[in-house]
Parts: sequence; C-alpha cells; structure tokens
Amino acid sequence: MTTYKFPHNFLWGAATAAYQIEGAWNEDGKGESIWDRFSHTPGKISDQSTGDIACDHYHRYEEDIDLMRRLGLKAYRFSIAWTRILPAGRGRINPKGLDFYDRLIDSLCAANIEPFLTLYHWDLPQALQDEGGWENRNTCHAFADYSALAVKHFGDRVKYWTTFNEPSVVAFDGNLSGEHAPGNQDPRITYQVAHNLMVAHGLGVQAIRSANSKVEAGIVLNLWMADPATDKPEDIAEANAAWDRSETLFLDPIFKGHYPLAAYDLVGENMPKIYDGDLALISQELDYVGINFYSRNLVSASGNIDKVHGSEYTEMGWEVCAPAMRRMLVKINNEYRLPPIYITENGSAFKDEVGADGKVHDPRRLDYLKQHFIQTRLAMQDGVDVRGYMVWSLMDNFEWGHGFTKRFGLIRMDYETQKRTFKDSGDWYAEVIRKNEVSGT
Repeated sequence: MTTYKFPHNFLWGAATAAYQIEGAWNEDGKGESIWDRFSHTPGKISDQSTGDIACDHYHRYEEDIDLMRRLGLKAYRFSIAWTRILPAGRGRINPKGLDFYDRLIDSLCAANIEPFLTLYHWDLPQALQDEGGWENRNTCHAFADYSALAVKHFGDRVKYWTTFNEPSVVAFDGNLSGEHAPGNQDPRITYQVAHNLMVAHGLGVQAIRSANSKVEAGIVLNLWMADPATDKPEDIAEANAAWDRSETLFLDPIFKGHYPLAAYDLVGENMPKIYDGDLALISQELDYVGINFYSRNLVSASGNIDKVHGSEYTEMGWEVCAPAMRRMLVKINNEYRLPPIYITENGSAFKDEVGADGKVHDPRRLDYLKQHFIQTRLAMQDGVDVRGYMVWSLMDNFEWGHGFTKRFGLIRMDYETQKRTFKDSGDWYAEVIRKNEVSGT
C-alpha cells in the first residue's frame, strides 16, 4: 500500500450545475431556459422527468452547504443560471436572482469554501434561442454583457470564473445528435455554434477582466483519451488520428491560436463563418483550464472497440480506466503551453441503493475515485501542474437526457422526499480531504 500526499494548498472540491440541482424553474422572476423548454417537450428525457424541482437546491442551499462542510470541501464548483439574473438573456435584471446567488456565495465564504463559478453550463435563455441561439453571433455579445454583470456583482467574493463548461457537448449533443437542448440535428449549425462558443469565450474573458482585474478566468473542456487497442502501428496511428479529430477542436484554437488541420477535413462544406481577429480573441491567455475526465476511447484501425474484456463499465456505459487520465494529462501538458489545471469533473454513475442499515454502500464509486486521484497525483509527479480536484457530483441530480436514472453523487438523493444521505464514497472523500492524501496500489 502506497500513500500519495497532495500539496498543502491543493483545492479539493465537488461540482454541480444550476439546472441539475436548483429546481425553482419559474420562481422569483426566473426566465425560461432551453433546458426548461427541452425537458418539458414529451419524449426528450428518458424517464420523462424535468429539472423543475430537481434537488430543490434553490430552497435548500443552506442544508447543502452544511453537507459540504461535513465533507470538508475546500472549493465548490457550481454554475449560475443566466435566466435567474437576466430572464430574457439581456436587458432587464432580476434582483431576486442576484439575491439568491449573493446568499449562496456569502454562505460558502462563511463556511471557508472557495466559490468556483461557471457562467454557462448549458442553460441558454430561451429568448436568445428564439433569435437563433449560439448560431447567432449576437448571442456572443449577450454572453459578454452577462459575464460583465456577474463579475461586477459577485467578483468581490468569487476569484475563479469559468466561461463555458464543455463547449463540445453544447455544440455536438445540442446541435448534431439532438440529445441535448435545443435538440437540433444539423451539421452546419453545429460547427457555427462550436466557433461562436469560442468567440463568446474570448469576449467573456475580456469582459471578466474588464469588470475585475483581480479575478481569474478560465474554461472547462471535457477530454477522452484516445488509446490504441494494440501496439500495432496502424492502431497507434488511428488512435492519434481519433484524438486529432475529436479532442483538439477546442484545445487548438484556445492554446495554439488556430483550428487543427483535421477539423478542416472533418467539417468540409460545413465550415463556420470566421471573422478576422476571431482566433486572436479566442486564444487569449487564461489563468487556468478545467479538465473534465470520465473515460477513454479505445481505438483500432478496424473500428472502435465496443467493450474491453475484463474492464468494468459504469451505468453510463463508460469504461473505468484511470491510467488513461494520467496519459491524457501528460499528453496535453506536452503538446500545449497550459496554465494551471483543475480537474473540474470526475466521477462515476452506479446503481446505489439504501441498505438495510440505512446507509449507501458504493464501493465501486469509491474505488473509481481512489484510482483517479492516484493517477492524477502520478501525473503531477510527471510534471503536470494540477492545482485542484472537483468530484462530480456533490449529490445525485438531474442527469440531462437521462433524467434521474443515473446517480453520480457522493450524497444520495431521494427525489420524492428530498432526503440527502451520505454514501460511503462521501465519507471516504471527507477523510481524503482531511488527510490530504490517498492510499492505494
């Protein structure tokens, strides 16, 4: 058994997103978002649920901060709902929305928990979607105005500001597969959205810094390591090509100032409209980058592998392969000039039940986290500058198109009663944070 110590100032945390936990979807002046509209559309969510109530965090945030305190969290990554502050996406400000986040942030600060705030976690105001959403470049400027407003109001207490969570999911799941809001299935829209999100990110970074020069600005990207199925040259070549096709579309413009060559072949006739100066705007220096990691893609020249013999899979159908996280971190560290990294999401969905003893025993999640913590520490020893780790998720919540059928939480939610129950993984994580170390093989 080896003990892996973390740096004394390492930022241990947990993460959530507004639509997934807040509920109160139409209370206190909040406007409609694309996820309100999408989840209310029959057939879009697998269990026909909505985020109307979710974890009722809007009314129970103080209880949830008590749970964070019990975990010993050093940081809490959350998003604010654009429509709570600007119900129509621009124009009229909703004071009750600002007041809710004031109370939440003040309570976090009182608990000595660092607020790690995401401006956009997929819940675009429906009023802006009605004008074309992210396909419309005007939305980029509306986002910058919203960013400036938020930073001017909360920036005295919030140091870490994230423009976007997982822009690839916004572009592809929302506009190509249609699995997410707004539910488009159009390649042309997809790539224009992808580019406009990057432009909005650039404008957002400028707005953040103009509003408060003392805060830190970053973005969160989700990455899947592309591993070759064998050590055959053709499989290695295909894995490298798969990485270039799928994982560099946002990394390259942000950290290299240009789109990858593979993107031009992939996008073809669906190339977005790119204006002079866009790439300089997109590639401004950042204070940090957030990385979300869950699993890998195993690639062979003869086609992707469906299942890996002997591997464990989560309820999402994702392979558990912690060493791939280390390989991914080392790879991006070698290929890009990166600012400090925070792991902003990592976790696993398993079927959790309350046992006869009233507790939730989730050894598979506990082991998943343990192995990923260890591999991250090894990557740090390899020279990767990782400053913190946000487990996904603080509590079970509305898992987008899967509704309430997938449970990622350190805390179990009973959605009928709103009872919160610590899982074994939550108790274990509290001990990791307290000791600032993890033991394992």
